[in-house]
Amino acid sequence: MCTVDRGATRPQFLEVKNGIDQTLEQPDLTDGERQTLEGDRDAVIALAERVANILTPAGPTPEELCAQPAFIPLTVLRDLLPGGSA
Repeated sequence: MCTVDRGATRPQFLEVKNGIDQTLEQPDLTDGERQTLEGDRDAVIALAERVANILTPAGPTPEELCAQPAFIPLTVLRDLLPGGSA
């Protein structure tokens, strides 16, 4: 999971955006409600893009961290355990 902001993750931003999109599908929204939700959705997208380039305490940005392969072979993990490969 790629951290985007203190405690917030890319999937969390996506979940908020998807919730707004689902609410926008409701036919009984007033024009004002629809405009507010569209503004909220745009703000969430802009925030996610903006914080994706803020350096993490470790140094790289969240985008840089997400660009690194996340797969770790089990043999590598096994060798890191106390006792190594047995």
